[in-house]
Amino acid sequence: MPAPAPLTRRVAAEFIGTAALLTVVIGSGIQAAHLTLDTGVALLANSLASAIGLGLLIVLFGPLSGAHLNPVVTLVAWWNRRTGGEGVTGREALGYTAAQTAGAVAGALLAEAMFGRLPGGFSGQLRGGGSLLLGEVVATAGLVLVIQGLSRTGRARFVPAAVGAYIAAAIWFTSSGSFANPAGTVGRAFSDSFTGIAPASLPGFVAAQLAGGALGLVLSVLLYGRQRARTAEVTAINTGYRAAS
Repeated sequence: MPAPAPLTRRVAAEFIGTAALLTVVIGSGIQAAHLTLDTGVALLANSLASAIGLGLLIVLFGPLSGAHLNPVVTLVAWWNRRTGGEGVTGREALGYTAAQTAGAVAGALLAEAMFGRLPGGFSGQLRGGGSLLLGEVVATAGLVLVIQGLSRTGRARFVPAAVGAYIAAAIWFTSSGSFANPAGTVGRAFSDSFTGIAPASLPGFVAAQLAGGALGLVLSVLLYGRQRARTAEVTAINTGYRAAS
């Protein structure tokens, strides 16, 4: 199996990839709100752009860092390694998570600046209540189950398309709109737009996402068993251990 790319390069990929993801999510939301007053049409446009962008970013950065682009995905990969499967070390997980969070904020600020909005402000959209937090648990659990289910059954090549499709669906079927990403949620707090979230709502959403990630991991173990290294493809999608050159 090819040697892993240097950690600095993988961390840079997580930063750039997450920044690009938030630029797509927030930018498409701002554009949709400019083009239509119909909330349903705006949500449809935003969900499609977000899903397509996410799938492309996974294809682009997957061979380098694994394209986690999400602290929950990274934490699951870290836990997999602790329990004898493929994943990332604690040091790698720390670097990935920091890069993802910083990248999400950078992406949000870039999206705001692209549309002539003064970057640096915070969202005023309060999102809370038990029903929305339950939606985040469901959204994040489903995301983890999709990734782990495909990886544990040797079908990791389908992850980019499957994750994009899942996110597009979850934006519609969950009450929260499927943020499902702690770093992305922090980034969205820096955009007072269609896709934003008020800083006061962050603790509840992040806690629900972490709970959902744990639930998704439990379900994947229950359904597919503990992860074991079976193919180079499974290793690559979970850790990014492919040659980047």
